Amino acid sequence: MRKKYLLLVLALGAMLPGLRAQELNAKVTVLANRVSSSVDHKIFQTLQGALFNFLNNRKWSNETFQTNEKIPCNFLLNISSAGDNNTFQASLTIQAGRPVYNSSYQSPLINYNDESFSFRYVEYQPLDFNENRVQGSEPYAANLTAEFAYYVYIILGLNFDSYALRGGDPYFQKALNIVNNAPDSRDISGWKAFDGIRNRYWLIENMTNSKYTLVHDAYYSYYRGGLDQMYDKEAEGRAAILNTLNMLNTINAETPNTMALQFFFQGKSGEISKIFQKSSPDEKSRALDLLTKLDIPNINKYKQDLQ
Repeated sequence: MRKKYLLLVLALGAMLPGLRAQELNAKVTVLANRVSSSVDHKIFQTLQGALFNFLNNRKWSNETFQTNEKIPCNFLLNISSAGDNNTFQASLTIQAGRPVYNSSYQSPLINYNDESFSFRYVEYQPLDFNENRVQGSEPYAANLTAEFAYYVYIILGLNFDSYALRGGDPYFQKALNIVNNAPDSRDISGWKAFDGIRNRYWLIENMTNSKYTLVHDAYYSYYRGGLDQMYDKEAEGRAAILNTLNMLNTINAETPNTMALQFFFQGKSGEISKIFQKSSPDEKSRALDLLTKLDIPNINKYKQDLQ
């Protein structure tokens, strides 16, 4: 009888999406310190809870994640101003980690601040998202879930890339679909090529452009070939990470300062410095030469740590 019961539970788990573990272990923080006191700030607490449920309770893939496999991530929505008709201007900071094999360390997979975020939210309204109908009937309301969903797919794409060569392709395609069908309004920016040179459009353009295929190979090399080997094969792990830098340098030589390259390095300077501090003088010199070309904002840190 017990065996039959267990089989029934497993069958129900396969049939009912709600019984399958979701992919994210997401924390959400909504800050509204700069919003006028004339706005009832309780709405921001409600929004925070709604976004938490939206991210953590929705199935974003067909994969089954165990509880300990959920991707740790943080979303910080910093609201700068409130407009008419429950519209808001904000920035969104996204952080996600990737566990390193045989350690409790979480490597920064994403650490990015999207400075252009306009949305509409009415307290207690359901946060709906349909990847086949991204725009919805009201652009500002649709933009709220579209932007969060976009970054979920970026997180999933990079996470799967780090475990298998081109493993993230299906999720980058989903993010591209959001960009191609994004809410359209003259006051909503970040989804178009002409909105700037560092935005949601250019990130996913880089991640789905065959010209930058090596970016995906670099994520796999850095994590699976590099960091995951550091516990018992430290020299081999460092060599793989140096090879990763060579891959990225190949892209940079052909197309300097692409967004995907800058995106890769954000949040990683401290980690990379520690990796090469134990290197031989020759390996350390080669790493420093590459890093000063690839991660210009952190040149001084690399020089201080590796010279």
